[in-house]
This record gives sequence, C-alpha cells and structure tokens, in this order.
Amino acid sequence: MNLPEIAAKASAEVTRALARSLPDQAEAMAAPILNARKIAVHGLGREGLMMKALAMRLFHMGLDVHVVGEMTVPHIGDGDLLIISAGPGHFATLVALLNEAKKAGAQTMCLTAEPLGTVPMASDHVIHLAAQTMASDQGDTGSILPMGSLYEAVMFMFFEVLVLYLRETRGVTADDMRAFHTNME
Repeated sequence: MNLPEIAAKASAEVTRALARSLPDQAEAMAAPILNARKIAVHGLGREGLMMKALAMRLFHMGLDVHVVGEMTVPHIGDGDLLIISAGPGHFATLVALLNEAKKAGAQTMCLTAEPLGTVPMASDHVIHLAAQTMASDQGDTGSILPMGSLYEAVMFMFFEVLVLYLRETRGVTADDMRAFHTNME
C-alpha cells in the first residue's frame, strides 16, 4: 500500500469537489449568516463534528453561534438561523429540528450532497456540496475514501474558505479571531 499515493488521490478528490462548490455556494451561505442575529448549527455523526468546527470558527469571528444539543443553546426565532447538514438528504432528527425552527420563525439552511432530498427541499437556503456521502458509497463510486469521508472533508475545507470570505467581508483580522479563542485549554 503506497500511502503517499493514496493521500494524493484523496486530496485530489477533495480539491475537485471543493472546486465545484466555490465560490457560488460560499457566497450563498455567507449572506444568511451575516444577516442572522443568532445562529444554531447541527449535524449527525461526523457531519456533526464538522458543524461543530464551523460553530467554533463563527464564534471566533464574534458571531452569536450555538451547537444544538448543548445545554446553553438559546431559543431561536425571528431573525435567527438554523444551519444543518444532511449530506444524504434526509435524517428524521433533522426534519424535526427544521420544523421546530420554522415554527419559531427562524430561517433554515441545509448543507447537502443531495439537494433534492426531503430536508434540503424543506429548507429556506440550500448549500450544495457535490461530494460522495455514506448514502452513495457502495459499488464503484470513484472515491477511494471510505463511507462519507469525502463529503466531510469537503465540509471542513469549505467552512475554512467560507470563514476567510466572512473575515474579509466583515473586516475581521486574525488577531480579532484569536481574541475570542478560549483560555481554558
């Protein structure tokens, strides 16, 4: 097994998928974020870990952001934004959260690889990250990465590029972000 060759193939897969999503999807995601009073994020499994990474970076930018499921998540409603990830297009848990946010008057945004799925179709904003998920990983898919790893890797890099775009848009410096970093480590 040639690990450097495998790493190069995996990196190329992420680069190709990311290129399909930039800049249009980053710009589409930025506007609702910048207009939101409060932001709540959620995802399941490894997608959830990527959503937590996004929450951390948005917090470092001084935005009022919370991770659904944590004890300190405030009530969201009018003027707020729920951002969820449904890579394969549907999770029953996300349907329930989406409905609750809409009932409260919040805007909703769904990141997905399947924009015609039930969760994205019910969301106010859909961000399409064209990458393989666990729902489409069987057979000869063309990806060397296991299960939904390609989607999750694309999420992480997409979020980092999005944050750079938001930083420039808001005039936030690296030092500004560092000032929000925890001192409890």
